Amino acid sequence: MPEEGVKLTPRAQLLSASEVLTLARLFVKEGVEKIRLTGGEPLIRPDILDIISELRKLEGLKTIAVTTNGMNLARLLPKLKEAGLDLLNISLDSLVPAKFEFIVRRKGFHKVMEGIDKAMEMGYNTVKVNCVIMRGLNEDELLDFVSLTEKRPLEVRFIEYMPFDGNKWNFKKMVSYQEMLDHIRQQWPGLEQLPFRHGETAKTYKVPGFHGRVGFITSMSDHFCGSCNRLRITADGNLKVCLFGNSEVSLRDVLRSGASEEELLEIIGAAVGRKKKQHAGMFNLSQMKNRPMILIGG
Repeated sequence: MPEEGVKLTPRAQLLSASEVLTLARLFVKEGVEKIRLTGGEPLIRPDILDIISELRKLEGLKTIAVTTNGMNLARLLPKLKEAGLDLLNISLDSLVPAKFEFIVRRKGFHKVMEGIDKAMEMGYNTVKVNCVIMRGLNEDELLDFVSLTEKRPLEVRFIEYMPFDGNKWNFKKMVSYQEMLDHIRQQWPGLEQLPFRHGETAKTYKVPGFHGRVGFITSMSDHFCGSCNRLRITADGNLKVCLFGNSEVSLRDVLRSGASEEELLEIIGAAVGRKKKQHAGMFNLSQMKNRPMILIGG
């Protein structure tokens, strides 16, 4: 969370449930097999259960996922599972309650841990835990996070610190994938890499004998733009074909103008066609205007 917070988007500017579902049907019809509901925080939407249950009815959609801060997860999880939720990513940048509170600007560490435990108890396997590593803040917790995977079916995913509006990005604060890997291997020399699957964003590893695994999202030091097949639609209906690109197309406005399905597809196709071969690189990205990550979604 940026230190100064973020300005809340007026409700009328957000996609309604019916608009979310209209776009979902369109993308699934065109071959999308996985939809992730993500940030800001999807579980604060009062209609989140209705959206998931309606998505579940879409023929051809194989996977429904949610990325959440975990604050409301334990309470909602039984109904989320009943609605048809398949996969969970939970954001957690520290295992130290006071540090957690400093990072997210609110209390709730124990609620998040309760949500993680509840997800495993209810049979979600593997639960993914997303952790952005920053030098001078939480890089000293790397080994503690890896230890979480010893007896739990978790995939802890270490994310390189990326430049977005409001996060005061600095190259010196970024801990690279290779540095993290070297540090972990000092403790567990047998750490082994698992096969990489096309379209995956994480390089995954496993400590022999551990129940879970760890992953690294290497957007800055070793980008995977060439195999990226993600498209993002923000809560206010803007299509982003690249997380780091500042070019957006408002599908909300096109929808509300009464455009036909063919017109929507033409606009989406044109946006995807403009997607660049790779992002601009960490130093150029740090100079570009882009939304705070909390207004994009992970």
